[in-house]
Amino acid sequence: MADKRDYYEVLGVSKGASDDEIKKAFRKTAKKYHPDAHPDDPEAEEKFKECQEAYAVLSDPEKRRQYDQYGHSAFDGSMGGQGFDFSGMDFGDIFGDIFGDIFGGGSRRSSNGPRKGQDIRARVTITFEEAAFGCEKELELFLKDECPTCKGTGAKPGTSKETCKKCGGKGKIVTQTQSLFGMMQQVTTCPDCHGTGQIIKEKCGDCQGTGYISKKKKISVSIPAGIDNGQSVRIRQKGEPGTNGGPRGDLLVQVAVKDHPILQRHGNDVYSSAPISFAQAALGGEVMIDTLDGKVVYEVKAGTQTNTRIRLRGKGIPSLRSRESRGDQYVTLVVQVPTSLNAEAKEALRKFDEQTGETLKPGGTVVKTEKKKKGFMGKLKDAVEDL
Repeated sequence: MADKRDYYEVLGVSKGASDDEIKKAFRKTAKKYHPDAHPDDPEAEEKFKECQEAYAVLSDPEKRRQYDQYGHSAFDGSMGGQGFDFSGMDFGDIFGDIFGDIFGGGSRRSSNGPRKGQDIRARVTITFEEAAFGCEKELELFLKDECPTCKGTGAKPGTSKETCKKCGGKGKIVTQTQSLFGMMQQVTTCPDCHGTGQIIKEKCGDCQGTGYISKKKKISVSIPAGIDNGQSVRIRQKGEPGTNGGPRGDLLVQVAVKDHPILQRHGNDVYSSAPISFAQAALGGEVMIDTLDGKVVYEVKAGTQTNTRIRLRGKGIPSLRSRESRGDQYVTLVVQVPTSLNAEAKEALRKFDEQTGETLKPGGTVVKTEKKKKGFMGKLKDAVEDL
């Protein structure tokens, strides 16, 4: 018996566990490892048998007392016992719950009761601005409607559905087998009526017995402001029809957002870059920046360095929860270095270098020169005005 696991360990309970705790633990473990939930899995079958054995002992007060005193030896005959015996054990209520979960019985809804229809999916592509501020889109989809010929019955006009003889109209088959633990039942969907409880002898020629026909329809979709790429919009009861009087499913429209040539989105914030001239960086001045709301004027500070990041509050993406709440826009200012200069411009830049204390010699060597008393901004303005 040395190879056997402790029964309390098998069920995952403490030695002081109550009867109710042991019962709940067995129900959970048996459901987890039941062979019908793990077909062709010897390990799961072995664990299932192990938890049955553990419960058979721990749920019986006398057997549990013997086990607590002698361990597994209490049932192997070495301590004068009669060996392990499952007879007389009542697993009915527990296995009823387990089989209900696995096979669809128990408290589950009857297979031939009203059921909601399947959801269907569609896709729509919108612009960056439409995602930010919301829009209306119209989709053309094939949707099922009740067949006008048979009125949704699926039967040929003049005929009607018949009760399934195999399941008696219940839509399910219940089979019982004798096991070590007594009578056990298994519930499966009726193969003849496929769970509907009814058989169509003569099918409608227009819908082929389905009760529905597909028609192309135009569906209006309201895209909310702030939606992001990959998110979906749910439109209630625009999916597949339900069965046995159940409601229609829903239409799920997935949104694909096009890239913007300038702006990039991160959460509700947007990021971009804006070029500024060398003169604007040095002297300051107004620059035009592209935003979701159009171009805005921004006052660049004198002496701005390249790759300086600025923040435009409230110029980002509106929140899905509140359109009044918006993210920000972060703009990286990039100084544009002139690549084509005439002789006068080159001479002016040389003068600028001299006035700021640096002279660029041929070959790229920078030589320090004596600084003038005039301030930096004054010298820079003089140099630029000479251009």
